[in-house]
Amino acid sequence: MKIIDWYILKRYLVTFVFTLLILIPIAIAIDISEKIDNFLEHPNLGFYEILDSYYKNFIIYYTNTFMPLALFIAVILFTSKLSNNTEIIAITNAKVSFTRFLYPYFIGATLITVISLGMNHFVVPNSSKVRRAFEKEYISNARQKNDLKFISDFSLQLTDSTYIYLRSFNTETSVGSYFTSETYDGLKLKSKLSADNLRYNSKDSTFKLTNWRKRLIFNDRDSIFEGKKIDTVFSFTPRDLIYKSALSQEMPSDELVRFINLSKKRGVKNLNAYLVELHKRTSLPIASYILTIIAVALAFRKKRGGTGVNLAIGIGIMFLYVFFMKIGEVLGSVAGVNSFLYVWIPNIIFGIIAIYLYINARK
Repeated sequence: MKIIDWYILKRYLVTFVFTLLILIPIAIAIDISEKIDNFLEHPNLGFYEILDSYYKNFIIYYTNTFMPLALFIAVILFTSKLSNNTEIIAITNAKVSFTRFLYPYFIGATLITVISLGMNHFVVPNSSKVRRAFEKEYISNARQKNDLKFISDFSLQLTDSTYIYLRSFNTETSVGSYFTSETYDGLKLKSKLSADNLRYNSKDSTFKLTNWRKRLIFNDRDSIFEGKKIDTVFSFTPRDLIYKSALSQEMPSDELVRFINLSKKRGVKNLNAYLVELHKRTSLPIASYILTIIAVALAFRKKRGGTGVNLAIGIGIMFLYVFFMKIGEVLGSVAGVNSFLYVWIPNIIFGIIAIYLYINARK
């Protein structure tokens, strides 16, 4: 690398970090103003616990979220400054092509992309688990807590031949009612186990059935057994009953992939919310390259109005990207659609824009 490459790369990274250090305190200040009443409602909640359990993980989450925005703004800011100071004119007069000029930018984008990928796939999910547990305990209202607490009319395929049904289940007490387990041989019912109530024991991973009945179906007769209580084992846990997209944000990618594969085998119909979360963890960091090209192409030439005009245009493009990203996430979560395609649509659209601006800038 030449001296000019180190110069640009250093300015790239320093401006990026500086932009993050501006955005994160603003996010913290807004969050404190919204949640201060929730904190004061709990007199036993100490400052250190708020800082360690909530805001430490809040910073991790939003640092990762703001990375593309901070990168985009940083590139526009310092590239515009290079242009206004006629430094870019000196570089181009030295016969440095636009493609070669992008070299240090892509090194910086690669560093940020690698960090963002690692955080997205492993660090942020574990951090979100702690933060959401804190929010559930001290911030969430009763309705939000009940969304994850009570499960109703739930069915699940455990194996190729075994299906279960629950009328209701409380994930906090691990108690359910009107449970049924059916085993089939092809389309033919072979056995049916039902109970008025069941309770999960986390110590030994067993279920206690109350007022149970079991029916075994043979070719010429049926056998029926019943009893008050019985302990048995099933290949599911209460966590498997909570198919909420929020839980996907708490799973590292390797765990999330295993969960999706297992859920497919169990016959869960719509896993697109989980697939969207999985694909988004890669698509957003990769956008660093696309946004870098757009930002450099916008700020490469000196404009009347200087940095302010470039920054206004850049922020407008950034909000358009976020808008398309949110639309893609919503549409990608709908059953029966290609979630991968919808998650990557913003990158495809803005990738085309980046190619157009790149070709223009080369001229």
